[in-house]
Amino acid sequence: MSQPTAPLRLRAEVEAASLPPLLAAADHLAATVMMGIHGRRRAGVGDEFWQYRPERTGDELRMIDWRRSAKSMGGRFVREREWQNAQSVIMWIDSAASMRFSSGTYDSKSDRARLLGMALAVLLLRGGERVGLTAFDAPPRTGEAQVQRLAMLLSAEGDTADYGEPEARGMIPQSRAVFVSDFMGDMAPVEAALTKAADRGVKGVLLQVLDPQEESFPFKGRTVFESVGGSLRHETLKANDLQARYLDRLAERKDLLRGMARASGWQFSTHHTGDAAQSALMWMYQAMQRV
Repeated sequence: MSQPTAPLRLRAEVEAASLPPLLAAADHLAATVMMGIHGRRRAGVGDEFWQYRPERTGDELRMIDWRRSAKSMGGRFVREREWQNAQSVIMWIDSAASMRFSSGTYDSKSDRARLLGMALAVLLLRGGERVGLTAFDAPPRTGEAQVQRLAMLLSAEGDTADYGEPEARGMIPQSRAVFVSDFMGDMAPVEAALTKAADRGVKGVLLQVLDPQEESFPFKGRTVFESVGGSLRHETLKANDLQARYLDRLAERKDLLRGMARASGWQFSTHHTGDAAQSALMWMYQAMQRV
């Protein structure tokens, strides 16, 4: 019996070894929050029963479930069905050099951003949604094959530019989008991408991923600040004198991102790599239901 199974086991081990570690980590993360979510269900014209709800002004008589209404002491109930049309979700996960920063004891921003993006893709795809990447790298599709393809693309080497710019190409009108970045670069491309998205009726989620050091600025004395890509460098003898100004600028940037998101009908939040990834993934998934 052992002879026939040996080749099968060998092939299985080879296949497992070829899977990106990102996918295994994303699968695990998605599984930890799966029980805490209820899917992107909403009322529509599908065939699957969802829920009963009390009659509201404007409901047509044909929508009322008379059998359910007869069981109640008063009032009439409408039988709602779940929306069956899959949504298209487009993702931009920043892979620029700035995302490779880590203060040493935490994941790099890039690793955390890719993990969250992939885990969200797993949840959405297994919920029947179409998910893809911007810039036509991977048009939105459904199914396990798309899970594998996204994992391969998100596991690729990052960009050489110091800071990333959101890519708005490939956005399907009336679709949904997810942008994950530190948003530490020029804000003009972010605003341009959100404007283009709004013009196409695209709503979505902005998740800013920061290292705890970038949030607290714990530097003192002589310090040399250099961008990960090496194009920017600043030396100071009194780093602690810069703390207040830096924190003010960071707060202003968050306010700007929050304002741009609100004006475009998007959701915004900040996640620190020192915090649990589960909380960020849960927020992203629930935020996608609100847009």
